[in-house]
Amino acid sequence: MAQYVRDIMTGDPVTVEPQTSVTAVARIMRDQDLGAVLVTDGDHLRGLVTDRDLVVRSIADGGDPDEITVAAACSDDLVTVGPDEELTHAVELMREHAVRRVPVVQDDHPVGIVSLGDLAIEREPESALGDISAAKPNI
Repeated sequence: MAQYVRDIMTGDPVTVEPQTSVTAVARIMRDQDLGAVLVTDGDHLRGLVTDRDLVVRSIADGGDPDEITVAAACSDDLVTVGPDEELTHAVELMREHAVRRVPVVQDDHPVGIVSLGDLAIEREPESALGDISAAKPNI
């Protein structure tokens, strides 16, 4: 039986506007235990930013994280899936584009995120990645 993206995605994604500061996004990630948030312009998906993006694309350049906006740090060349697509398609996209997270979009609006960790927990819960992904954070 086919599984669908909606079956394992994290729904109700956290979103921020492009002009949100890197500091504000980092605090959201810390407070909500997130590794990524979606960047939206109104209701439309504009990008995805990860904790690594914040460090590599903004803080490492020496800028002021209170002044740098998330628009400068986010990935805007996104691969997306729909919630009713088969999970195997999401896996293929992750492999093909070498990404760990894929935004889930319905009618041009973000409705979730599916991650490599979500897939590991669902498909190989006893694997090292499945164990790590299911564990409580250590912060």
